[in-house]
Amino acid sequence: MKVQANARTLGSLRPGQTCRVIGLADQALSPELEERLLRMGFAEDAAIEVRHEGLFGRDPMAVKVDGVILALRRREADTILVEVDAPK
Repeated sequence: MKVQANARTLGSLRPGQTCRVIGLADQALSPELEERLLRMGFAEDAAIEVRHEGLFGRDPMAVKVDGVILALRRREADTILVEVDAPK
């Protein structure tokens, strides 16, 4: 996978930010976690909006993935590579 220069992890974003999935961090994933994330909708080009983050350690975070709100641990979000949308 070719990673773009402006790629960030989903875990680095704050509530209100939107992005698109560009891939998964292969070296940080177990096959089970990779399959789980893909089944949850974190496939390439999926639209994501960060909705909420927990008070303690910003964990877990709530994200909206193609219209569905999901809870995700920060360490899992750090394995999802995204391209942040320009502010509106």
